[in-house]
Amino acid sequence: MKRFLCGICAFFLFLTVLWPAESVRADPETDAQSQTAALSLSSPSALLMEASTGQVIYEQNADEQRSPASITKIMTLLLIFDELENGNLTMDEEVTTSAYAKSMGGSQVFLEEGEKQTVETLIKCIVIASGNDAAVAMAEHIAGTESEFVARMNERAAGLGMENTKFEDCCGLTDSAGHYTTARDVAVVSRELIERYPKILEYSSIWMEDITHVTAQGTKPFTLTNTNKLISSYDGCVGLKTGSTSVAKYCVSAVAQRDGITLIAVVMGAPDHKVRFADATAMLNYGFGKCSLYVDENKEALEPVEVIQGKEKEAPVNFENEFRYLDCSGQKLSGVEKYIELPEEVRAPVRKGETAGRAVYSRNGEEIGSVAIVYTADVEAADFIDYLEEALTRLLPTA
Repeated sequence: MKRFLCGICAFFLFLTVLWPAESVRADPETDAQSQTAALSLSSPSALLMEASTGQVIYEQNADEQRSPASITKIMTLLLIFDELENGNLTMDEEVTTSAYAKSMGGSQVFLEEGEKQTVETLIKCIVIASGNDAAVAMAEHIAGTESEFVARMNERAAGLGMENTKFEDCCGLTDSAGHYTTARDVAVVSRELIERYPKILEYSSIWMEDITHVTAQGTKPFTLTNTNKLISSYDGCVGLKTGSTSVAKYCVSAVAQRDGITLIAVVMGAPDHKVRFADATAMLNYGFGKCSLYVDENKEALEPVEVIQGKEKEAPVNFENEFRYLDCSGQKLSGVEKYIELPEEVRAPVRKGETAGRAVYSRNGEEIGSVAIVYTADVEAADFIDYLEEALTRLLPTA
C-alpha cells in the first residue's frame, strides 16, 4: 500500500514537471483583461485619460450620451480662457450681473442684480462653487446673451471633435434631453482646458476662499467651498469640476497629478456623490499604479543639413516638439532608445517649417513613436548672380 501511494505521488509530480508551462503561463492579453476587470465601477459611464498624451487608459461606456449637469461649465471655462488669451477679457475687468443671471437656481453664489465682480472672481465662483449665476453672468458679458454663448460652446466642441456633445445652456442646469455629452468628450474638453490653460488648476485646487458681495444692501462676505471633495481627500487632486441633477445623477471630471503624470478621471451618472468620488478614486489609483511616462524635451542642438544650389550652404533644423510616451504595462519603463533620421543634403529651395526628418524612439527593438524635425529658416535657390559672385570669390586673391 505504501509503495502504491508513493507511486501515485510520483505520477502527479511527473505531470507538474512535464506540463509546467500550461499551468503558469501568463498571457499578456488575458492578464490585461483581468486587471481591467479588477477595476469594478458602480457608475454607468467612465473614462480615464493621461492628459499630456491624450491616451485613454480605461473606459466604460465612454461614448454613451448622458446629461452632464454642471460639468457643462468646463466648456464655459474654456471659452472664458479663450477670451482672456485673445485679449478680449482681462482678469480684473468688472462684470455686471443681470436680472436673468441672478434668477438662476441650483448651485449659486447669490449674485444680486447690478452687482459687479471681476472676471477672476467669477472664474472662482464657477470652478470652486459651481455658481450657475456666475456662469450666466460671464456668458452674457462675453457674448451678449446666453444663447449666443451656447452657440460658441457648440462650435468649440465641434472643433475639438466632440461628436456626441450638444449644449443648450452654459451651466448644465437644464434637464433637456437635447443637452448631452459623453465621458470621452468630457475628458477631451477637460484636457484642452488644463493643457492649454494650466492656470485653471490654480483655481480648481482651492478648497475654500471668501469673496465679497457689494450691493445696494451693503457689503458682506461669502465663502466659496469646493464641490469637489477629492481636493481635500485625494493626494495630488487639483481639479476639476463636479455636477449633479436629478436627470444627470452625479458626475465629476477629476484631475490629479503625481510624479509628472496628470490623469483625468471622468465619471457620469453615478447614483450618489460617494460613488462618484469612489469611482474616480479607483480610476486614478489604477492609472497611477500602472502608468509610467517617458519624456524627452528634445533640447539638444542638431547639425544643419547641407543645401545644394542654395543661397546658403546649410539649413538649420530643430525638433518640432518634445516626445512623450505613456507605458501602462505596470512594469518599470526603461530601454527607450532614440536615433535621428536626417538627409545628408537637400536641394534648394528650403522652406521654414517643412519636415526635414524625424527623431525615432524605440523600445526592445520596436518603434514606439517619433517627433518631426523641421527646417527653422528659408533657404532660397541660388541664381546666376549668386553663382557669379561665388566664382569671382574663388578667382580673386584675398588680401
